[in-house]
Amino acid sequence: MTKKITLLISSLAGGGSESVCVTLANSFVNHGWKVDLIVLNLNNEVFLNYLSKKVNLVILKKKHARYSFFSLLNYIFKNKNKVFLVFNYELTTILVILKILFKLKIKVISRNSNTLSIKLKKFKEQSFWSKYLVLNLIKFFYKKTDYIINQCNGMQDDLIKLYSQLNEKSSVISNPITVNAENYYNNYDFKKINKKNYLLCVGRLEKQKALHLAIDAFAKIKNEVPNLRLKIVGQGSLEKVLKQQVIDLNIQNIVDFEGFQKNLIPYYLHAQATILTSVYEGYPNVLIESIALNTPVVSFNCPNGPSEIIKDGINGYLVNYMDNDDLKKKILTLLNKKFNREDLKNSLEKNQIKNVIKKYENIINTYL
Repeated sequence: MTKKITLLISSLAGGGSESVCVTLANSFVNHGWKVDLIVLNLNNEVFLNYLSKKVNLVILKKKHARYSFFSLLNYIFKNKNKVFLVFNYELTTILVILKILFKLKIKVISRNSNTLSIKLKKFKEQSFWSKYLVLNLIKFFYKKTDYIINQCNGMQDDLIKLYSQLNEKSSVISNPITVNAENYYNNYDFKKINKKNYLLCVGRLEKQKALHLAIDAFAKIKNEVPNLRLKIVGQGSLEKVLKQQVIDLNIQNIVDFEGFQKNLIPYYLHAQATILTSVYEGYPNVLIESIALNTPVVSFNCPNGPSEIIKDGINGYLVNYMDNDDLKKKILTLLNKKFNREDLKNSLEKNQIKNVIKKYENIINTYL
């Protein structure tokens, strides 16, 4: 009998969760599963072209998760899929509420997308709706999820501190190398690539990513590395602030704001290094993609993820948390070191899709 699963996510936009969702959906169908992928909308369909035609895409045409309550209930009544793999806190919470209210015989497995304790604090800083309703619903119902998959050990530890009862109902599965990087990782001859003289930052231009620290560190080393440039790929509310910082530091001629890019592969392939200065993370796909594409990384040792990805001197360097002097030092160390392709490749063995999908299937099979 064909195994069935439903994946549920807000959109197919250009984030880490969306990339992992599409990678897993494709892998499930390639292993003979029947897969439905439910999205709220396709307003920003960056990963749509990467989705296998074998995956049944269900579009709810809803702007926000809170509007999906009855659409999801209707889907559950019409379809016989028993197991849901969810990539969003709000959507997980809605499914759990539906399950309880209507006594539905479904199993809800949530992929924990961030460090939950930090994420809950962020809800307090958002709208009235998020602060007083969404936050409290997640706090009460998320712990009633049937099973939670964390991206790294740090996230798992954080989850258990919040909800000790989930110790036996959660585990760690590292993110897979993303769908658009996997083929390069396995087959590409990286000797053909001529590296260009730039450092790369990839991420939303928001407080969490702390890109002002990357800019500051770059300004301090520019005179020590002639002709070096900094490329920043992403968009967000802090774009004007960061551009003004670049002007104030008089480095506007060597810093490139590239905006949002659907295809990041050329940026990774030709960079000298990828820099991550986040205040916190879940399990940054930026680091995995960069290493998979033969570009070493430098990252703050932020909660959570980088310390479980980076092997000092093998695939990059870990930097003391929020220490910009150490960031400068590690970037210079990296630029003066020659990295071995096989070492970079082998450091991501646990992230190979064949290993990741096997772990997902083992968990899901227990609920079928």
